[in-house]
Amino acid sequence: MKISARIPVAAALLLVMASTVGCAKLKERNQLVQGINAFKAGKNEVAIDFFQKAVAIDPSDSMAQLYLATAYSYQVIPNLDTPDNLKVAQKALDGFNNVLARDPNDLGALKQVASIHRNIKQYDQAKIDEQKVISLQPNDAEANYTIGVIDWTQAYKNATTILGAAGLTDDGEGNVKMSKDVCAKLSTANTALVTEAMKYLSRAVEINPQYDDAMQYLNLAYRRKADLECGNDAARKADLAQADAWVQKATGARKANEAAKERKLGGGVSMQ
Repeated sequence: MKISARIPVAAALLLVMASTVGCAKLKERNQLVQGINAFKAGKNEVAIDFFQKAVAIDPSDSMAQLYLATAYSYQVIPNLDTPDNLKVAQKALDGFNNVLARDPNDLGALKQVASIHRNIKQYDQAKIDEQKVISLQPNDAEANYTIGVIDWTQAYKNATTILGAAGLTDDGEGNVKMSKDVCAKLSTANTALVTEAMKYLSRAVEINPQYDDAMQYLNLAYRRKADLECGNDAARKADLAQADAWVQKATGARKANEAAKERKLGGGVSMQ
C-alpha cells in the first residue's frame, strides 16, 4: 500500500501564515533600512516616506515609529508656533507618544517629546516632560538644566513685559528705577519661577560640576532675583555679586572643558 506524506490542513495554514508574516517583516525592514540611509544622507522627506511605509506594514514596530517621529521632529522649527509648524510637531509627538504608550519609561522618546514641546513654546508641558525624565533618571543633569532654562526664559519674558509697560528697559542690575508697584508685579510674576530656576540649575551643577552653561544661567537667574528685592539695596547687591561669581565659575569651567576636549582629541604637537 502506497502511503503519501500529507501535511494536515491546519499545519499548512500555519506555514502559509508564517511565510506571509516573514515576508512582510522583510519588506518592513527593507523600508526601515532605506529610510535610515536617506535620513543619514539628509534626505528627510524621502526618509519620512520610507518610515511611513514601514509603519504601515507593521504598526507594532516601535523602532519604525521612533524613526518616523524623529524624522518629523527634525522638521520642527524651534521657537515657532505657527499652524504649519505645530502640525509637523504634532505628527512627531503622535509618533513618540505611540512609543510611550507601549513603554512609558522610554527615556529617548520622553526627551524628544520634551524637546518638541519646548520648541513650540509649550513650556509648562515641557517642564512636566523633563520632570518625568528626572523621576526615571534623577542624575540627568541636562533635564535639570532644561527646567531651569525654561523657568528663566519665562521670568525674563515677564520682566521685560512688565518693565516695558512702565516705560523701562531691563538693565540686568536689579532695575532700581522701577516703582514699588512695578516691583510688586515682578515679584508676583517671577518669584516662583526664579526660585525653581535656581533649584534646578543648582542641581544640574551638583550633578556635573563642570556644567558651564548651567553656571551661566545661574548668573542670569541671580540677576532676575535682584529684580525682586524691592528697595533692599543690600540684598540686590548680594544677588549681583552671586551673579558675577557664577560668571567667573562658568568661564573657568568652560576653559577646563575646552582643554579636556583638546586632550581627548589629541590636540597639540609632541616633539621627539
